[in-house]
Amino acid sequence: MPTRTARTAWNGSLEEGSGQVELSSSKIGTYDVSFPKRAAEEANGFTSPEELLAAAHSACYAMQFSAILGAAGGTIEALDVKADVSLGADSSDGGFKLTGIHLTVSGEVSGIDAATFEKAAADAKATCPVSKALTGVEITLDATFES
Repeated sequence: MPTRTARTAWNGSLEEGSGQVELSSSKIGTYDVSFPKRAAEEANGFTSPEELLAAAHSACYAMQFSAILGAAGGTIEALDVKADVSLGADSSDGGFKLTGIHLTVSGEVSGIDAATFEKAAADAKATCPVSKALTGVEITLDATFES
């Protein structure tokens, strides 16, 4: 399996500096980052490690979920996966930490029932590689079956 690469060029202090994250492997873009925008409610054209992690987690989960649903006999018409990654204060060291990840999925899948969908959703949460990498963060899930 391949290794994927991203890099960040940063200038200045945490509070006043900024940087650019480059998706090096795919060469599909370079995105601005800054701590003030990371900590703000509105990103206004800047991304953040949490948003990039949310993108990675939602894509990974969708792939794993589709594999599990297929193995259970389901035919996937559509899956919609959203990952919300939260950043908050870390009381143990005065810094910051990921305070939670919430996955929301809805799916149109034929050939299975709602119970099979729910089990596959939970199994995908437990077995997707990004979920496995983030075992130190509470990951919650809401799954909606649309027959």
